[in-house]
Amino acid sequence: MLTAENYRSMTVERRENGVAIVTLNRPDKLNAVDSIMHTELTRFSVDFANDDDLRVLIITGAGRAFCAGGDFSPEDQVSGGSDGKKLWRESRQIVDNMLACEKPIVAAINGYALGLGATVALLADVSVVSPSTKIADTHVNMGIGAGDGGQVIWPFLVGVNRAKYYLMSGDKIGGKEAVEMGLATFMVAEDELLLPRAIEIAEKLAAGAPLAVAASKLAVNAYLRSVSAAVFPLAAHAQENTMASADHQEAILAFREKRAPHFKGR
Repeated sequence: MLTAENYRSMTVERRENGVAIVTLNRPDKLNAVDSIMHTELTRFSVDFANDDDLRVLIITGAGRAFCAGGDFSPEDQVSGGSDGKKLWRESRQIVDNMLACEKPIVAAINGYALGLGATVALLADVSVVSPSTKIADTHVNMGIGAGDGGQVIWPFLVGVNRAKYYLMSGDKIGGKEAVEMGLATFMVAEDELLLPRAIEIAEKLAAGAPLAVAASKLAVNAYLRSVSAAVFPLAAHAQENTMASADHQEAILAFREKRAPHFKGR
């Protein structure tokens, strides 16, 4: 069951019409993913899928960002911890569990959606953006490969070569451009309209025939799951290798010192 007491890094609002809103709730860190949130991201879609009282889920972020990606502060760093196997297992579960969910998930992408935050947002069935939205897979900026699902979902949404460019460059994409290239579904004219529009979409889907709604995304997600099965292990292995590199450590140091990194290819 999807309830607030089961989560520490997210809030859960259950509405009367079968819609729930999950809000990533570390606004002082732009909802960057620490080890607690990383684990909880593996569970939210499963708890939603198994909750008979819910039909549609909205995921969004508290404050100015949807999710700024991994937390690289010394006290909360999600990468390079003592249990690397747990990290990769959870990364795979986040992707596969979202794709296995038969009910609709709507992402209200407020502000920055970076790295793993972008992956979670883009794995949703429907996404809504606003003028302040910035989407990017920024792993490369931290000296690591895009291995937590970016290589699964980006090519499917925007095409192979365009996906490779954005995964290799880490460039940020605004809301209008994201909709135009197929990365996001809908855009609102003002930031304040983002969540209301997401709720409107969720309520429309919740009013539909549940079995038919589920059947209408089943084969598409099954295809994505087959892609994930082929792509994810290789991408994750490549990311793990780059996380052990001197370039990654330089990126972390530069991030903390608020300067540009100097990469040397080792």
